[in-house]
Amino acid sequence: MAKTSTSTPRSSNVGSSSSSPMVKLAEDHLFTILLLLPVDSLISFAMTCKRFRSLTTSDTLWESICRREWGSTSVDAFKSSINTSKNQQLPWMRLYKQVSQLDSFSCHKLPDPDSELMLPTPRASHSLNFVSDCLVLFGGGSEGGRDLDDSWVAYMGNDFQRMLKWQKVNSGIPSGRFGHTCVVIGDNLVVFGGINDHGMRQNDTWVGQVVICENLGITLSWRLLDVRSVAPPPRGAHAACCIDKRTMVIHGGIGLYGLRLGDTWILEVPENFCSGTWRELVAHPSPPPRSGHTLTCIEGTGTVLFGGRGLGYDVLHDVWLLQASEDQLKWVQMFYNLQDIPEGVSLPRVGHSATLILGGRLLIYGGEDSQRHRKGDFWVFDASKIPSIKEQSTPSNSMGLQANMWRRLKAKGYKPNCRSFHRACADHSGRRLYVFGGMVDSVLHPAEASELRFDGELFLVKLELETGSVRC
Repeated sequence: MAKTSTSTPRSSNVGSSSSSPMVKLAEDHLFTILLLLPVDSLISFAMTCKRFRSLTTSDTLWESICRREWGSTSVDAFKSSINTSKNQQLPWMRLYKQVSQLDSFSCHKLPDPDSELMLPTPRASHSLNFVSDCLVLFGGGSEGGRDLDDSWVAYMGNDFQRMLKWQKVNSGIPSGRFGHTCVVIGDNLVVFGGINDHGMRQNDTWVGQVVICENLGITLSWRLLDVRSVAPPPRGAHAACCIDKRTMVIHGGIGLYGLRLGDTWILEVPENFCSGTWRELVAHPSPPPRSGHTLTCIEGTGTVLFGGRGLGYDVLHDVWLLQASEDQLKWVQMFYNLQDIPEGVSLPRVGHSATLILGGRLLIYGGEDSQRHRKGDFWVFDASKIPSIKEQSTPSNSMGLQANMWRRLKAKGYKPNCRSFHRACADHSGRRLYVFGGMVDSVLHPAEASELRFDGELFLVKLELETGSVRC
């Protein structure tokens, strides 16, 4: 910024033409500059003059900021998920503030549809995904140690529905399994690994696709992906996620002879999904071996690994970030102290879910501790507070900052049972989270110790946002 003339007295209105060339810039040029600023700097900039204050509080600007920080896909899905007229502008500045300061949400029990309709049986360690406007459930473990090979689909559309109609679309392919992973890549589902009811670990890769036809209803087709001769060792209870439009990453799990693994593998697929290529990512440092943990990709930040059960059967609370540095993927540990986090002593867990929600944050739910006590708490992990790689190289300087990434949330409405090894997924807007199944406590008699049972409940977690006259 150019220096002001010493002969001109300082004006209380910084926006006067004599103060700075900045105020002479056209509004569209200022708009472009403001989009490059972090939010804290943007707020400071708004305090300099009335013109800048007006510009920096415009919902047009804040919609662009939300797109920058939440992703355009999430913003577009959010806009289509609420009741608003075509030309009505949403209060994006207010929405951004609400999402950033999120401290509560609501839970809703989704009532069972007509009892004559078929429903997925209770299960745990299954997969649940949102793809092509549908919930897709596959596999899992059930009573008697049996694995399941069924696939179920429920069409959701763009509107919030309290009454779901599950459709059993096929069985037998892929083969029955639990502890597998299933991730969404584009409009496709990719299943890897898992354990069958004989305890055999698998390392096959399957591709599924949902097709919605007006006349034929919903179809879900599975086919084995050709990955040639290279594939990760067989495993179950590992973690996986999609890290870009054509790439999936897996980590850890339980391999042959019950050995916990700590390796990282990358699967790359072409646009037509006709084949796939696996390669191992060898990096130092890297997360120690574990199972029952989570991997979640946050656009523009990296892939977050959290929790699980380690080699000594201890339940973990460490956080690792897989991100690109100098065109290479590398693991970086996020150091923090549990005692610096209110109620942080309850953070260590295994068999939880970690789902990306609106605002680029992770919603972590449930799981169990080292004594196998199931949890029903919700935590938000704010990835926007992750320090730069340079700051991460000095753990002692960033521990306090990284402790601020955690915040426990309050749940309103329905109180679901504490659970572990359930599955959760969010719709495209990241405002609605669906949770199904898992292991819950079953008290046979008040005087008796509780036992475990498989659960078949589906419930909704919804972020409640105030948008003035717009229902959200």
